[in-house]
Amino acid sequence: MLSIIIPALNEEKYLGLLLECIKNQGYKDYEIIVADAGSKDKTVEIAKKYGCKVVPGGLPGKGRNEGTRVAKGDLLLFLDADCILPDDFLNIALKEFYEKKFDFASFGLLPYNSDKAHTMAFNVFYNWYIYALGKTLPHAAMGIMAKKDLFMELNGFDETITLAEDMDLARRAQKIASFGIIRSVKIFISDRRFKKDGWVKTALKYLFCEWYMIFLGPVKSDIFKYKFGHYENKNKKNV
Repeated sequence: MLSIIIPALNEEKYLGLLLECIKNQGYKDYEIIVADAGSKDKTVEIAKKYGCKVVPGGLPGKGRNEGTRVAKGDLLLFLDADCILPDDFLNIALKEFYEKKFDFASFGLLPYNSDKAHTMAFNVFYNWYIYALGKTLPHAAMGIMAKKDLFMELNGFDETITLAEDMDLARRAQKIASFGIIRSVKIFISDRRFKKDGWVKTALKYLFCEWYMIFLGPVKSDIFKYKFGHYENKNKKNV
């Protein structure tokens, strides 16, 4: 069984889109666990409508760890709530994962409903970058597939990390297991963070985060001021 784990906070606008994508996949041997961080909207209601298990969450790393604690599958797929999966994503991804004998894998990403210039920029500055560095400096974001026994051996996500806990996990995994990037299919993601915080500002933040991790180690301070669930209304306070 595949356990799909989704951390969420006030994701009523996006979660249903992802769950509908999963429902329409050809692969059916899965369970879905939504780790909710105290949503005030219909996130939990939507999750239950689609038959998901709902567990208490927190920041993304904690939510993913909490989801794993109740997961029944021997393979885990972590997805962000605002992802969109292309047709037959699960079958294609699993085929490559097993054929290449991965233990831990990440994916290329593309923004949906974005213009050509930003799509090309995302390809050049993220996808080509992580492909080139896949064997020496692993990256993982938005979507991660991992064997559960490896995840448990690594003690899951480090909940003391405030930004890029997914990259930290990938780099720890690569030291003891087979890491790779699944190239046969990509995950489509919302570009709302880039629009809200600014494309250049967001790109620079993650570039500086990369340098920080290389030279100083995991980010455990609030230097990058990461916020979870602050996208929709600029007039509302951050949540």
